[in-house]
Amino acid sequence: MMKIDKKQVKMVSLAVAMFFVLGIVGLALSQSGTGYAAAAGSNSSVGVVNYQMLVQQHPDMAKADEAMKAEVEQAKKDFEAKSAAMNDKEKQEYYQQIQQRLQAKHQELVAPVYDKIDGAIKAVSDAKGLTVVVDKSNVIYGGQDITEEVLKKITGK
Repeated sequence: MMKIDKKQVKMVSLAVAMFFVLGIVGLALSQSGTGYAAAAGSNSSVGVVNYQMLVQQHPDMAKADEAMKAEVEQAKKDFEAKSAAMNDKEKQEYYQQIQQRLQAKHQELVAPVYDKIDGAIKAVSDAKGLTVVVDKSNVIYGGQDITEEVLKKITGK
């Protein structure tokens, strides 16, 4: 059986934190893009929004980020404390459990934000008579950009 030193525990703890950060960055990159939407005011029944920007600027997102940071710190402490007496296989299994816990917590924290954004998009699109709204990154040409109206609705500004 291989003995694990403090340096290896720190590396695994760092890996847990990096997993979370890379997951968030990957999510943001997968939702970003360079769409070319027409100016607002077109007669299209298709609306476009910059969903990533709406998520980033939603007032509840900062609270979710802080809660997630606290959860990552707790996960690192839990791993360091509980893995000290574990063998390599047990550590790997526990690490996977922590990853799953962090993913579930992230989903729990951001789902209400997404729901609020989706509700605001629906309200704005209904008011404008739009039948379809897509993310701006998926549009090459056309569509009515309603991002600013949705942002005003979710921020109250």
